[in-house]
Formats: sequence, structure tokens, C-alpha cells
Amino acid sequence: DRKFMQKLSDLPLMTLQTVQPQTASIPNSMRCAGCGSKIGSIVLERVLSRLNFAQNEDIMIGLNNPDDAAVIKVPDDKLLVQTVDFFRSLINDPFVFGQVATNHCLSDIFAMGATPQSALAMASIPYALDKKMEETLYQLLSGAIKILNQSQTSLIGGHTTEGQELTFGLSCNGLISPGKLLPKKGMIPGDVLILTKAIGTGTLFAADMRYQAKGRWIDNAVESMLLSNQKASEILLECGATACTDITGFGLIGHLVEMIKSSSVEIFLDLDNIPILTGAKETIQQGFISSLHPQNLQAASYIRSSDRFFNSPQYSLLFDPQTSGGLLASIPQAKASECLEKLRNAGYKESNIIGKVTVLKEANSTNIVIV
Repeated sequence: DRKFMQKLSDLPLMTLQTVQPQTASIPNSMRCAGCGSKIGSIVLERVLSRLNFAQNEDIMIGLNNPDDAAVIKVPDDKLLVQTVDFFRSLINDPFVFGQVATNHCLSDIFAMGATPQSALAMASIPYALDKKMEETLYQLLSGAIKILNQSQTSLIGGHTTEGQELTFGLSCNGLISPGKLLPKKGMIPGDVLILTKAIGTGTLFAADMRYQAKGRWIDNAVESMLLSNQKASEILLECGATACTDITGFGLIGHLVEMIKSSSVEIFLDLDNIPILTGAKETIQQGFISSLHPQNLQAASYIRSSDRFFNSPQYSLLFDPQTSGGLLASIPQAKASECLEKLRNAGYKESNIIGKVTVLKEANSTNIVIV
């Protein structure tokens, strides 16, 4: 009896061999790589037939008349902006994950001040029976198309493959008029820094992977990740933003460093004004950090007087990698209050002024001061 009961405690390690379901004809010990790992054409056709694609009139060849490659028409008076992103799922719902990942991928377009035009999808679906793979891919693409349709962006093609985990990403194109680009550099002394979303997704989902995050914390984080940056980008442009970026994997400090590298400015960052997702302080204090967090900490070399805040959870969260994070922009002081009001009225409730831009008094590599 003891030997039998012990089997309920000493569980075998889960390997690809033990968790990988069988298909109808291929044994689970054989899963090919290369193009042999593509999702079958029949499964793909069934999924595409269930989806409703909106194709803009500038899409000459897309999913409505598929070919070897998509063809899009670029107006003579516009510049083409391109970006790509791709990552593993952090949510067990492919429909929600498709929405989060699409928001994340489009954010680079919005951060540049551009209007998204088209997107190519890249998906890796976990090994399973055909019907299961079909449903997972359908739910994933349905979530992506929901967000793409909201931003009037056409899905024009992509690539699918089998894999051990659900992964998804998009290669996105956008259009912008020459001279209207909103780059990372360009901050002007006297500007204030506005952050449109709270931070903390990295630590929250690190804790969730260990079943140590409360459900309401994760629900709140997902709600934030489902909020598109499109309207925020429009408001920031209306208010005369001088520089902008989106906060993603390198954390708030990492992306702020990218903004100041090409500018002779100094940043005063107000730690108490930085919006933080519910539960993030608790999880980071308990030691739950993203696997990218230690590398992000290297950006601390750009901060002066960081020793005084080293044990603060707010300080640690400055290096927390974000998924579908907000926009960080420099705004003229005279427009700051108006911009903040518009952002909050548009649904960006956590938006806040988190710092100011000043003249660099002396040449050094520590351009960020925490106050």
C-alpha cells in the first residue's frame, strides 16, 4: 500500500515523449523539423475558411486571393514603417493571447506615430490531434483579427508551424507622412514624461507560473494588456509629443535609456508617480522576477543615486519587462495637463506624469536621476 501511495507523490518528469499527443498516423516519437513541421494545408484551409478577413483597398494580393506573397500599394506621399515581434504565450486562452500579442506587436507602429496598414502572422501551435490544432489556431487568429479589425489593419498572410508551446507574433506595416515620424530621440529640456499604462506584468506572470499570483491581479494585468495604444498615440501627437517609445521587454528604464542615448538631456524620474499594476509590488517583494529581469538591471548604470532606492519595490519594477505595455512620451510642459486629461478620459486611467527633462549639466553616462 505504501509503495502504491508513494506513486502519487513521486511523479515522473514530463517530457515531450510523455505529453505529446499522437496524430492519426504519425507516432509521437517522430515530429519533423524544417518545412515538415508546418501545419497541414487541410487544417489551415479549414481555419481560414472560418475567419472573416477585412482587406483594405490598398491590398492588391492578400488572403482574399492568396499567392506566394502579399502585394500592397504604398502611396507616393507616405513612408512605410515596419516592425516584427514574436513570443511564447503567457496565457492559457489562445483567443485572449492572440489579442494581447497583436496589441503588443502593433505598439511599435503607434509609438512611431504611424497608422498600421497590414500584418503577417507567425504562429507555432502545440503538437495535438488535427481537430485540437485547428481549434487552437482558429481561436488564436480570431483574437488577432479582432484587434486588427479595430485598428483597420489587414491580415494579409503568414506562416504556421508545429511546436512544443503556443507562440505567436506579427510582422506589421504602417504608413506615415514624411516629417511626421515620432522617434525615440527628440526630447527637449522643459518637457515632461508621460507614461500611459501601469507596469508590472513581468513579475505578475512570473508569480503566476508558480501559482503565487492572485486571480484578480492577473485579470487586472490582462485588462491592461488588452488596451490598445492606438488612441494614446493619437492623443500624444495632438499634444505635441517630441519623442515616444513603447515599454516592452527591456523595462521602463531600458527603454528610457534608448530615448536619452541620442539626446543631450538629463531625466528626473519621480518614483512615487510611476503607475504600478495591482499586486506587482507584492510579487516583486516576494522575489518573483522575470527571467529577463537580471539582464535589464544592467541599465542601472545610467542612474545616479540608485543606492538609496535599491530595496524599494518601485525601484525593482523599473527593470520589469512588460508585455503589451504603455507608451512613454515627452510632452511640452504647457500641454501636459491637457494631455493627461485626454488620456484618462480615453480609458488610460493609469496615465501619469512620471518625470521631467532637463539640460544635461555635465557630460556623463548617468543621465537619470531618481527623486
